[in-house]
Amino acid sequence: MIIKRILVLLLLAILGYGIYYCWFSFPIISGYSAKNACSCAFLQGRTKASISKEELSSFPLSLGNIEINYTDSTVTGTVLGMAKRKAIYRNGLGCTLVNDLSEDDVRAQKFIVPYLVKASDTVWANDTLQGNVLFNKSKLDSAVATAFQTEYNKKPVLTKALLVVFKNKIIAEKYAPGYNQNSMLLGWSMAKSVTGALMGILVKQGKLQVEQPAPIAAWRQAKDDKKQIRLEDLLQQTSGLSFREDYSSYSNATNMLFNRGDMAGYTERLPMKVKPGTEFYYSSGNSNILSGIVRSAVGEKDYHSFPYRELFHKLGMYHTIMEPDASGTFVGSSYIWASARDYARFGMLYLNDGIWNGERILPEGWTKKSRVPPPINPLKNYGYQFWLNGLIETKPGQKEFPKAPDDLFYADGYGGQRIYIIPSRQLVAVRLGLNKFDEQRFIEWLMQSITN
Repeated sequence: MIIKRILVLLLLAILGYGIYYCWFSFPIISGYSAKNACSCAFLQGRTKASISKEELSSFPLSLGNIEINYTDSTVTGTVLGMAKRKAIYRNGLGCTLVNDLSEDDVRAQKFIVPYLVKASDTVWANDTLQGNVLFNKSKLDSAVATAFQTEYNKKPVLTKALLVVFKNKIIAEKYAPGYNQNSMLLGWSMAKSVTGALMGILVKQGKLQVEQPAPIAAWRQAKDDKKQIRLEDLLQQTSGLSFREDYSSYSNATNMLFNRGDMAGYTERLPMKVKPGTEFYYSSGNSNILSGIVRSAVGEKDYHSFPYRELFHKLGMYHTIMEPDASGTFVGSSYIWASARDYARFGMLYLNDGIWNGERILPEGWTKKSRVPPPINPLKNYGYQFWLNGLIETKPGQKEFPKAPDDLFYADGYGGQRIYIIPSRQLVAVRLGLNKFDEQRFIEWLMQSITN
């Protein structure tokens, strides 16, 4: 009898966990599938079969199903016929997951977006490829081959694009079949670095000051430490907000990205965990709060054209798009699509101290500040929305990239999206793909190719 009771309790516990998992996880899975399939279908021109095979083949995403509707430019995601979610494509805005607002409300939004110019490449003409710059071609070829290895740690790599710029010249450029120099690829959290640049532009314009408390009305009246959160705390990931950055389960990060229509507002309402400026914790929520602040500082009339007018198109980034959430705020933590050459242009802006074609885009000293970690970060591995060549927590005293100079810093996105910037070597390298690759070996070969 006791054994039967134990078995019944065990079965009930398993059933309860199964219900819990389905209740919270299925909407995340279907939301992720709908949103990313929508962008792949309408920004990249991919087929359902291709998307399902590559972006959505791993467990638990493989539990889901997507349906692409080319008539109304939508993608619907479900899991076992349940947890239906829809993403819509809008020209000039990319794809948006419908949350909190109705589809009609989202479609009724009237935003001024720039015309996406299909411009010729004015930075690198074909005859500049490899130019007159000296480098070791065989070792550079080894670096490229490393990035395009089929497997790493027994998982497929699926690198889509690789670009290396040395002394303003392209010395390596390779794409997977079906992709080219105009293909837009998802940068995931590399969007954070772009959001940091937009903040810098507003600082240069005198509309924001990083040392001042964040200009969020609700925080000014807060009875807790939120009123003390500075813009710099958000930039350096030391806000102190209680946010869990975990993509392996239901968390603040997955809830924000796939269940919330106003991602900045969702994160702003979270409670405090510690006092601002006292603990480093990487949070996509902080970046989306920054994106909301950019919207408030710029104003509704110009907000959706602002990144293009003040940053992308000045750099010649004509194959770049930022996608908004259902409230209309750009998802500054995660949703940027750009070509490898456009990501490289962004990296070169930081390589050249925020100056492009003689025009200062970022305020003087901004790129240097972007590479300075907050004093309370023991690993010294994060600046203004950029990762630094800091220390590894599990390997005391060891740098993240021991084969690279200390001044390496990089934009980092899920799955191994990277923009490496090394000022002392006058080098920018971009890698884009679906899964992580052997970046330590890649960096080692890369350093050898330009120092010999």
